[in-house]
Amino acid sequence: MKARVPASSANLGPGFDTLGLALSLYTEVTVTQAERLEIVSSGEGSSFPANPNHFVAKMARHVLGHDRLRIEVTSEIPVSRGLGSSASLAVAVVAACGHPDPLTVVAVHEGHADNAAAGVLGGFVTGTLIDGRVVANRLPLDPALTFVVVIPDRHLSTRDARGVLPTTVPLADAVFNLGRMGALIAGMADQSRLTPSAFADRLHQEQRTALYPESLMLLRALTDAGALGSCWSGAGPTLLAACTRLTVEAVRAAGESMLAAVGMTGRSLIVEADTTGLVLTADQG
Repeated sequence: MKARVPASSANLGPGFDTLGLALSLYTEVTVTQAERLEIVSSGEGSSFPANPNHFVAKMARHVLGHDRLRIEVTSEIPVSRGLGSSASLAVAVVAACGHPDPLTVVAVHEGHADNAAAGVLGGFVTGTLIDGRVVANRLPLDPALTFVVVIPDRHLSTRDARGVLPTTVPLADAVFNLGRMGALIAGMADQSRLTPSAFADRLHQEQRTALYPESLMLLRALTDAGALGSCWSGAGPTLLAACTRLTVEAVRAAGESMLAAVGMTGRSLIVEADTTGLVLTADQG
């Protein structure tokens, strides 16, 4: 079987571990039976050793109980950059191995459902685990919205990014985020209502800034250039800007210019929301 899964941007400011957005960068995995494990990889992440400790082999064994497989992986999604690369790859492997519910398998494995839900369902989603069960739904998304991702040539592990977060938060900060998340959901449904304040957050972005101080100037540059709002993508270091089609090229250029201004290399790309999600087909090879 062959599975294609989009990248995802999670959190989206106030929606920590809850909101996700599928984006038009893709991972594709083909799984076929073989006498022994064979992993063939190209694109992003292809430098990882193709041995039984590879992530795709572990996920395949988790589903099938063995790894007598040929697993072909092609990915456009940068690794450890906050674009859901591990969730997208996991969903693709689990689906290509024939599991009927890759969303649940991957969400339980990761401990949160936002990236996996975006990868499986496509579009703008809310996803969470309730008593070990995945609850995920598509949310309205204005088709007039398009997006810019600013991807520095820097890795930031999710473990490190989670390590700086407090285990408790003040009531005022919780209320702040709930209010902004409501405003964000309304604005994503109707871009005329979307403002930079809807992406404001007190639960994770400020706390993670010490790991990535340049993010403050980059986020400001994106909104100054005309973005309707900007935020960290997942645990970073990629940053996401929501735009109209009239401003998206100026925002992309601002992201590229500001990367250079702060002394960082990387890419600033225009991407669309992927509204299809997981695509599973029979391998014709």
